[in-house]
Amino acid sequence: MTADRESAPSASSGLPVPLLAGLGAYGLWGLVPLYFKLVQAAGADEIIAHRVVWSVAMLALVLLLRHRGRFLAQVRIPARVARALLLSGLLVAINWLIFVYAVNTDRVLQTSLGYFINPLVSVLLGTLVLGERMQRAQGIAVVLAAAGTIYLAVRIGHPPWLALGLAVSFGLYGLVRKVTDVGPMVGLFWETLMMMPVALLWLLLLDGRGEMVFGSAEGSLDLLLIGGGLVTVVPLLLFATAARGLPLITVGLMQYIAPSMSFCLAVFLFREPFTVHHAVAFGLIWAALALYSASAWRYARLQRRVARASVEPPPAPAEVRP
Repeated sequence: MTADRESAPSASSGLPVPLLAGLGAYGLWGLVPLYFKLVQAAGADEIIAHRVVWSVAMLALVLLLRHRGRFLAQVRIPARVARALLLSGLLVAINWLIFVYAVNTDRVLQTSLGYFINPLVSVLLGTLVLGERMQRAQGIAVVLAAAGTIYLAVRIGHPPWLALGLAVSFGLYGLVRKVTDVGPMVGLFWETLMMMPVALLWLLLLDGRGEMVFGSAEGSLDLLLIGGGLVTVVPLLLFATAARGLPLITVGLMQYIAPSMSFCLAVFLFREPFTVHHAVAFGLIWAALALYSASAWRYARLQRRVARASVEPPPAPAEVRP
């Protein structure tokens, strides 16, 4: 699909295809807690094991259909990249496990908090690890988010460990992937492929103990567990379309859709406790994100101006008349 076609408006809605794809990706990610609620009869460990196994199958099918005879050439990676993906695969598995555990123990609000904090964790990691320059507004945003998190920890008597675990694990995952030269689909394929032996061994162990839900419950639950592959792959495909056709700042701002939806699910559907202390903490973090987003938007505008100025021809010299 060419870039022109990707940016073409949808015939039914008049919206650009990449924008619809981005809304679809983040919308599906925002609804993921509903899926994990449906399969919570299986423990978080079994759910993640199935997600890894069936994601490998789905990703392999997508890559095979996309590249056909060039499949092996497209998925081949050097040993250095494989080592990096082994680390990132471990990080994403930890992130998935924390997320599913939080959903299945009725703490969806913490998942929302974690993914709201995540962009600011990424800014902090970029500054500390990659030596990137943190703008003043970004620094203030990080301090505000930290203040909100500390306030909540003091008021509820302990840090929001699940939220922090999600934010840090995904921030570290993003850091590893940023410095690893591999595409998102091929990268996730290798990450899950390298995790698959552990996942299969764990499923065999559960089966040997008579604790595995898959195959012993209703067929609909088995289908839902297999559907973990689709839950992983479909939003990723939509996101890849959005990332190719939308400005980076637009993609960055859209990432708040998913935790916002999770927040609404937690408070209004699952009826999780939301106290005044949560309101203060979330308020500080939302203020931090607003400041961070405004700073990113201004920086993107400045970059576009600089780029336009560099390609515009200089003005013609004024005609000198005697």
